Amino acid sequence: MRLTVPHFPSTPGPMARPRDGIVGRAGRLLTAALLAGLVHSGAGWAQSYSDSPVLEEKVAAGELPPITDRLPQNPAVASMGEAGRYGGDLTMLMGSAKDTRMMVVYGYARLVGYDRDFKIVADIAESYDVEDDRIFTFHLRKGMRWSDGKPFDAEDFRYFWEDVANNPELSPTGPPSVLIVDGEAPKVDFPDKYTVRYSWSKPNADFLPAIAGTTPLYIYRPSHYLKKFHAKYADAAELAQKVQEAQQPSWAALHNRRDNMYKNDNPKQPTLDPWMLVTKPPAERFVFERNPYYYRVDPRGRQLPYIDRVVFDIVDSKLIPAKVGAGETTLQARNLRFDNYTFLKDGETRGDYRVRLWTSGSGSQVAIYPNLNTNDAVWRAVMRDVRFRRALSLGIDRHEINQVIYYGLAKESGNTVLPQSPLYDEADARAWTSYDIDQANRLLDDMGLDKRNGDGIRLLPDGRTADILVESAGESTEEADVLELIRDSWAQLGLRLYVKPSQREVFRNRIFAGDSIMSVWTGLDNGIPTADTAPVEFAPTSQQQLQWPKWGQFDETMSKSGEAVDMPEAKQLLDLLDQWRQAENDEQRTAIWKQMMQIYSDQVFVIGTVNSVPQPVVAKNFLHNLPETAIYNWEPGAQLGVYKLDTFWLDESATATAATN
Repeated sequence: MRLTVPHFPSTPGPMARPRDGIVGRAGRLLTAALLAGLVHSGAGWAQSYSDSPVLEEKVAAGELPPITDRLPQNPAVASMGEAGRYGGDLTMLMGSAKDTRMMVVYGYARLVGYDRDFKIVADIAESYDVEDDRIFTFHLRKGMRWSDGKPFDAEDFRYFWEDVANNPELSPTGPPSVLIVDGEAPKVDFPDKYTVRYSWSKPNADFLPAIAGTTPLYIYRPSHYLKKFHAKYADAAELAQKVQEAQQPSWAALHNRRDNMYKNDNPKQPTLDPWMLVTKPPAERFVFERNPYYYRVDPRGRQLPYIDRVVFDIVDSKLIPAKVGAGETTLQARNLRFDNYTFLKDGETRGDYRVRLWTSGSGSQVAIYPNLNTNDAVWRAVMRDVRFRRALSLGIDRHEINQVIYYGLAKESGNTVLPQSPLYDEADARAWTSYDIDQANRLLDDMGLDKRNGDGIRLLPDGRTADILVESAGESTEEADVLELIRDSWAQLGLRLYVKPSQREVFRNRIFAGDSIMSVWTGLDNGIPTADTAPVEFAPTSQQQLQWPKWGQFDETMSKSGEAVDMPEAKQLLDLLDQWRQAENDEQRTAIWKQMMQIYSDQVFVIGTVNSVPQPVVAKNFLHNLPETAIYNWEPGAQLGVYKLDTFWLDESATATAATN
């Protein structure tokens, strides 16, 4: 049975994912809905389609085909609070030209994606089938097109798999690691023009969440565009000329430069997103115009998005709160923090906006990461001693942080899942989080750091003073304020804390290379998992995990780079992750999750402070369909993306209104 999985109106809730049988529990619920006549295809929602006045003018001028030739035969149908009207610009402020990628995040067009209940549903795909978490079949929308009008079909998937992922010049390390299960690559089939199937002999529970991710796994490419840069398809002489003109060292380098679907910095690359980039970097203002071939419509058959253009103005990130308070943006959450709330609230009337407070979904608002892979052998041995990590955690006054920085509105906790998750355990949240200077000092003494200099600063085994340099991306005064409070309490442990801010890229590269001993960032990306969510954040699986980047890189690259895990507790977490992937039911998966969280919290691999911090989301009063309350989270949720910007609309009189039906 094939199930068409649309988006339903909902409120934020725990994340789940289809599994078992065809599409699992979610699929069975949808089957009941289908039988009850509650779910309709695009054709069932509207007998005819219409588009924005901007595109109607282009159709009249012969610049575009009519709407019926631009939409797929069965377009996706959006759900929304209220039907909108066309027109207007939505402005946002970004801190870097690299933030063109945020349009991919906020646009949130995915083959399958999370709905507002954080369940995975079909999106770009018309429907999908899952068998035993091993066989995934995607049914594409017939007649769907890229933003340049070219067909989107199975050829784009074949091109990615055969000509990109398995081309050693384009992908030297092979296909993405999430596609490899115990060393086994998938069998990829294309039964017909609109069907794609990925199959493994063992379950791959990470596959759909990776596709639905904020930084998504793209298993397709605009093949008609990229073939011009591929040695297999392009004329050799013409390709060589393109390589030379682009000043690239090889055709592969040129291809990879043009193939930036997530970075979104190439206006010529076709997209499936609701808005397409039309400004060539570098620039201080980036404009995204509506995609005339976008695949979603509202319940009245009007092609989305409602808003004509999204505009990113690039400014210093430190200036963004002030500019938002002055009313210089339509919608803003990025680069806003809770400590901006009072200022922003005071400017509501003057700026013609409202401040909403959503709930942050990360495991910790500010977290400290001891680098267990640091190149400094002495510090590495010290930080791998669990007594040191526990002492640092006990030496943090979380109640003071909560009261001084967050007015008591946050939850004092280690870096773990939030109470909204069915996996939440109060014991994990409280592990080694009580403020106990005496116990912390005893732990440091017991591990041999009992010698001090004349100023009372502890001495490392090699005689150096215990000066802890915490590296920071330097993007948040909130982060600096929290570290200032921690500095004062750690001084009572005979430890001196220093902060070294740097640009984000430099910050990350130093950690990855092992040049840092400690860093500060946010905690777990996903604080609201269920048992069906892969517990990859609790084991060394990614270089981006700042507490063990080299171990993560080793797993991420399938042993091709990085370092093998050589710490028993971290190795145990990897073993448990493998067991979770082989688990047969929710009971087994839940038990494994509980065990991993207990180990992770008891070992204090990451030192959390507080979570559930309110996140300011500022929107003009004339912006509609933005939720009043919601979860603001990077993964899953894509921050604003899961709430579907294509359904947002502006009611200001300056916008053109569509003819009412």
